[in-house]
Amino acid sequence: MGTLLEKVIAETAKLPEEEQEAFAAFMLAELESERRWDDLFARSQDLLARMAEEAHQEYCAGLTEPLDPDRL
Repeated sequence: MGTLLEKVIAETAKLPEEEQEAFAAFMLAELESERRWDDLFARSQDLLARMAEEAHQEYCAGLTEPLDPDRL
């Protein structure tokens, strides 16, 4: 276990039990969310490559325009 994680656990242990449980539930949900995003991203590589190719073709065909942040 890394020293930073050890510090987090030590600091969390100082909290009241209810807050410890809330923090633990939050962290577990965050870890699960990261796993889901990683999985979705890994499974979407083909789609992302096709979308990038389509965007590149549109750019080469002159069908795009510069991004104007003021019009967002």
